[in-house]
Amino acid sequence: MSSLKPGTVVDLFVDHEVPYGFFLTDETEDRVLLHHSEITEEIFEGDTVKVFLYHDKEVRLTATMRIPKVQVGTYGWAEVVDKREDLGVFVNIGLPKDILVSADDLPKFLELWPNPGDQLFLTLNRDKQDRLYGRLATENIIEQVSRRAPSEMIKAQVQGRVYRLLRVGTFFLSEQGYRCFVHENERKEEPRLGELVTGRVIDVKDDGNLNVSFLPLKQDKMGEDAEVILDYLNQRNGAIPYWDKSLPDEIKDRFNMSKASFKRALGKLMKENLVYQEEGWTYLKK
Repeated sequence: MSSLKPGTVVDLFVDHEVPYGFFLTDETEDRVLLHHSEITEEIFEGDTVKVFLYHDKEVRLTATMRIPKVQVGTYGWAEVVDKREDLGVFVNIGLPKDILVSADDLPKFLELWPNPGDQLFLTLNRDKQDRLYGRLATENIIEQVSRRAPSEMIKAQVQGRVYRLLRVGTFFLSEQGYRCFVHENERKEEPRLGELVTGRVIDVKDDGNLNVSFLPLKQDKMGEDAEVILDYLNQRNGAIPYWDKSLPDEIKDRFNMSKASFKRALGKLMKENLVYQEEGWTYLKK
């Protein structure tokens, strides 16, 4: 059995040159090719070089002097470059060959899978055939790499990548390394795994983790909701069969907002003398 394993960084001896590169060896008789395209500095027979090992597209063990941050046993961010419903998503870790993250490691619903351009925090594992695949970081790993946020973060804006999706809410790791949680009530829609998101800190927990909201401040949200109502009024020639006594479910179905939000927005529009109400209807003032 070969002592050389894909996904690892090793120091190997430059044995001899061939037209397309150099063959490298360890202290055994195992050999691996370092192609000319994967050489980053001049080398000669007899040198010792540090290389990363992986399987090429023909599943042959090969070497590169371009050492990726993501390795077996180390974690890092990798960009999604492709996705296939039958397999999973492929990420680029800096190798000529992209790495598969299995569908088994991704959300149940395809619309929550990462898109090309999204990034995943992961490591490399080997299967029974020694083939490399990507494995998402567990919550334990995130806790190890995250930082404690200072109490001054309250109300600050944070940006980061989603690393975990649960029914109760969204987890993301901020660019500063803070572990952030967004409750389902603090978002309008569920983001994708690996998506870049921005939110507002609403609480700094005792353990240094952050509670974050994707929703705007109440006064900002009131303005957004008012725009939604105005747009609908304009679509309906200035008259809609909704007013401040409409049922909450009706408002939710039509405007995707709570009755309290609807009433605040409607009150804002009435105060600004833009609309008025009569017998279950709201009208746009001419």
